[in-house]
Formats: sequence, C-alpha cells, structure tokens
Amino acid sequence: MKFAVFVKATKDSEAGILPSEQMFAEMMKYNEELSKAGIILAGDGLQPSSKGVRVKFSSTKRIVTDGPFTETKELVAGYWIWECKSKEEAIEWVKKCPNPMPGESEIEIRPIYGADDLGEGFTPELQDKWQQIKAEGEARQKK
Repeated sequence: MKFAVFVKATKDSEAGILPSEQMFAEMMKYNEELSKAGIILAGDGLQPSSKGVRVKFSSTKRIVTDGPFTETKELVAGYWIWECKSKEEAIEWVKKCPNPMPGESEIEIRPIYGADDLGEGFTPELQDKWQQIKAEGEARQKK
C-alpha cells in the first residue's frame, strides 16, 4: 500500500525558519533508514504558503488566491510517499521519526488510491494511459 505522509506546518515553518543542522542530520539518518527498509519512494519539504497560491474551482471559473494562508494547522510543510505493508506499519515508521519541527508538531498519514480502489470509471484503458503518463514523468526526473 502506498501512503502520503504529511508533515504539518507550524508557525516556524510558515515563517520560513529552516531546520537546524542537527535536525537536518537526524532527518537524513531517518530517511536513510526508510530507504534501507524499502519504504521511501519520494519526499520533500515545501516552502511557506506565502510563496504559494490556491486555485478555487466554481463551475467554469478559476479563482486564484495568493498565500499566505491563515490556518497553519491545515497546511503542509513537507511530505513523503511511502510503500508499506499496512497502515499499522506506516504508523510504526512515523513513531520512529525525529520531531520534524522545533517544539510541537504533527504528521498525518493518508492512504493513496490504487487502481483497484477507483471503481469502474477508471477503465483499463485509462489505467494504461495513467501508467504511461507516470512513466514519462519518471523518465523526465531521471534526466
């Protein structure tokens, strides 16, 4: 099962305060453990919401709102994509994570839909097309 693992934003991350060298080192050690276990597929930190935008869809209209966004507890400061045997395994790995922020922080785990989860509307033809698109994206990343 694939999981998106989100490091929730804090006032510090939204202020653009970067982790200390020690925190980077601890997180790198943790990421190496994830890699050796075959868990980590991707991951990155995200810049503060002040550098982002939101696009709201209302029928055919698209409304763009510049950040920052006020609800820090609803924002994401970083993410991983993991492949785990179960949600319980993902939880155990998160429990081993060094605190990703100075002070109190939170990590959210969300299962990623697989083709079998998406019902009849995600036809075999659309599944094949999606695999092709993903392969093209992965090839571009390797360049």
